[in-house]
Amino acid sequence: MSLTGLFLCLFLVIHMAGNLQLLASDGCIFNQYAYEMTTNPLIKVVSYVTYFFILLHAVQGLALAAKNRKARSVKYAVKPKGASWASNNMALLGIVIAFFLVVHLKDFWFVYKFGGLPEAVECGGMKLKDLYSIVVAAFSNLWYVVLYLVSLIVLAFHLNHGFQSAFQSLGLNHKKYTPLIKGIGLLYSILIPLGFAIQPIYIYMQSLN
Repeated sequence: MSLTGLFLCLFLVIHMAGNLQLLASDGCIFNQYAYEMTTNPLIKVVSYVTYFFILLHAVQGLALAAKNRKARSVKYAVKPKGASWASNNMALLGIVIAFFLVVHLKDFWFVYKFGGLPEAVECGGMKLKDLYSIVVAAFSNLWYVVLYLVSLIVLAFHLNHGFQSAFQSLGLNHKKYTPLIKGIGLLYSILIPLGFAIQPIYIYMQSLN
């Protein structure tokens, strides 16, 4: 859980940085990014590893939740001291994130890979699939933006507990540096969802003009 979780934390940083290219006025920049992400052999290998780690992390999480529930058939009369709401509901948060991932992949990744995109557009002398138009159309719908933002709030809670918990599970738990890890985890859990949130908010506001 710790290792797969930390790998996915790194993936989120890279994915967010790439998606920030949606803010460019020229859709070609994002379309070129999408083309590179789906054709570069090294990136494709990393993508398959990422898919596997997402599934493994989800299965491990559900198995751990089931094991904990079985070991504690009777609920605590008093919640453990210091336990946050997120730490007590990581499985639930993970299920919500998994639901969002299915919707997200269906609307973007599946459409890009298996058709349904607008006609190819001219970008840098190349004909590229116009994923940018699909993303803009999705983020121009208020309901989709709300779903996206709610999912990011859920992700923030999941990351905040998961980040520090990963280091603790790996044995990196000491009074000297644990507060620093928690601080970095809190900052990470705010900045990453915020970076993703900027994209739909910006595009939706642009669609109102």
